[in-house]
Amino acid sequence: MPAESSNTASGDATQQSPLESELAVLLVEALNLEVAPQDIAPEAPLYGDGLGLDSIDILEVALEVSRRYGFQLRSDDERNQVIFASLRNLAAHVAENRTAP
Repeated sequence: MPAESSNTASGDATQQSPLESELAVLLVEALNLEVAPQDIAPEAPLYGDGLGLDSIDILEVALEVSRRYGFQLRSDDERNQVIFASLRNLAAHVAENRTAP
């Protein structure tokens, strides 16, 4: 039986975790993006050159995340650049702060 390739380091970097997949769907649906959720690379930038989101898009995402996961993402949080740097960073922040299942 062949070994599974999902255990390779390169596979882990490009493979979405379950929460990352859930957030990718949220991004696509909330912003009406013309990209499939599974095509959003976990490490790719969300802002600017990566996924191409702007500050209004980030506000929409923050509202949806707040509603769905039960915690507030504030526009004046100095960590926002890090939180919204990539799907992976956003998922890590949600995992640490979520109050809703």
